[in-house]
Amino acid sequence: MKLNHLVFDFDKFAQEMQNLKDKKHFDFLVTIVGEDFGEEEGLGCVYILENTENHERVSVKMLAKVVDGESVIPTVVNIWKGADLLERECFDFLGIKFLGHPDMRRLFLRNDFKGYPLRKDFKATDEYTLEDDNEPDYGLEYSLDRDGRLQKKENKLFTSDDYVINIGPQHPSTHGVLRLQTVLNGETVKRIYPHLGYIHRGIEKMWESMTYPQTLALTDRLNYLCAMQQRHALVGVIEEAMEVELTDRIHYIRTIMDELQRLDSHLLFTSCCAQDLGALTAFLYGMRDREHVLNVMEETTGGRLIQNYYRIGGLQDDIDPNFVKNVKELCKYLRPMIKEYMDVFGDNIIAHNRLENVGPMSLDDCINYGVTGPAGRASGWKNDVRKNHPYDMYDKVNFEQITLDSCDSMGRYLVHINEMYQSLNIIEQLIDNIPEGDFYVKQKPIIKVPEGQWYFSVEGAAGEFGVYLDSKGDKSPYRMKMRPMGLSLVGALDPMLRGQKIADLVTTGAAIDIVIPDIDR
Repeated sequence: MKLNHLVFDFDKFAQEMQNLKDKKHFDFLVTIVGEDFGEEEGLGCVYILENTENHERVSVKMLAKVVDGESVIPTVVNIWKGADLLERECFDFLGIKFLGHPDMRRLFLRNDFKGYPLRKDFKATDEYTLEDDNEPDYGLEYSLDRDGRLQKKENKLFTSDDYVINIGPQHPSTHGVLRLQTVLNGETVKRIYPHLGYIHRGIEKMWESMTYPQTLALTDRLNYLCAMQQRHALVGVIEEAMEVELTDRIHYIRTIMDELQRLDSHLLFTSCCAQDLGALTAFLYGMRDREHVLNVMEETTGGRLIQNYYRIGGLQDDIDPNFVKNVKELCKYLRPMIKEYMDVFGDNIIAHNRLENVGPMSLDDCINYGVTGPAGRASGWKNDVRKNHPYDMYDKVNFEQITLDSCDSMGRYLVHINEMYQSLNIIEQLIDNIPEGDFYVKQKPIIKVPEGQWYFSVEGAAGEFGVYLDSKGDKSPYRMKMRPMGLSLVGALDPMLRGQKIADLVTTGAAIDIVIPDIDR
């Protein structure tokens, strides 16, 4: 998708964005990209919106206004709830203050971090500290007074009567790198403040100094269970910008590999979801069968956990001679095994009691918070990128978009189970029909992307994963930004869990299928 931005006046920005949602039904805020556009334009944001009725997408570009030496933009958090963490991310890395946002705190970096890393004039230092991070117990809200001067006020995060505990980062169910600051009333959750960045590696900053082929390896280590899809989005945006024409063989193989990766991820999801609830046998069953999927992928890619098979212009190598035979055997083996997971765990009365009516979120709230993937489809939202914005062979195969209306963790589990059957259906339609042809379309030794801005997304195992690219025509990207699958899911944990129990927090976190490196990047 080549981006042709709508541009609004600063004073009318909030009203125009409200009109886009109310009058033109752009009710899904896909992502917000913060960017340093250079000396002439300064700091600003690109907003990508979708109409969930006809799946039309538009982009809006808003340059920040400098007030009292600070860059400011009106918030849209009162229009789309999903903007909460997205705007805090822009503030964290670029220093843009969003007027009216109730909680302008850093999201990933320490509060005492000096500077804003995604600004072009940022100079990295080797300074570090072993001191504890002094965290404020308030969020800052910025506004402009009648004279146009910048004002701020403190919004308390806790009252004197609040009982606050930290769930994570040293906790098995938060993967050792996610901290949920949880306000409790007895065992009932009142509020959750997520703290991120425990494994932040600065990938988007590193990309700015890399050539396009060098950028590819970093996507594989985000959600390592979606390495194929995430690299697919990255090569997809570059290939679209360069107008690379791929062979049908490449399209077939990429679609099959994406679905094998989805099976890999969903098998680990069902296993770990069971383990987080204390069901070790179901965990072992799923891990046993995941090995079969990895065996099939490894014979072609050479990797198991980290897959690095796609490249700009096609594939790293052709499929293994035994690939077709082994994939067909895998499909035949897996179908009865998926039913076995339901027999052992999914239909167990304990699983129903732990999952049903836990972490509820309605259809409208899922759209408002940007909860894509199986977590959103469990509330009836048909958000599958493979259907709404098809790529490769997804518009040539028959498969069902699984949606339920239970709006809870049980529904999220069942969507994952049923999507594995659909992945098998897709693979079986393609595996015997892979056409002859080149597995790679040769590119120039130095790849340069034409000047412009693009956004390309795929359906990852946990939701939409997209890559925004701003190119100045050089061999390195001027700005590349990922839309991670998990950030919007973490942002939705607070409304999902208000009024629920502590044990329900563990269940909900397991059921929405977050992988922290994807969030932290």
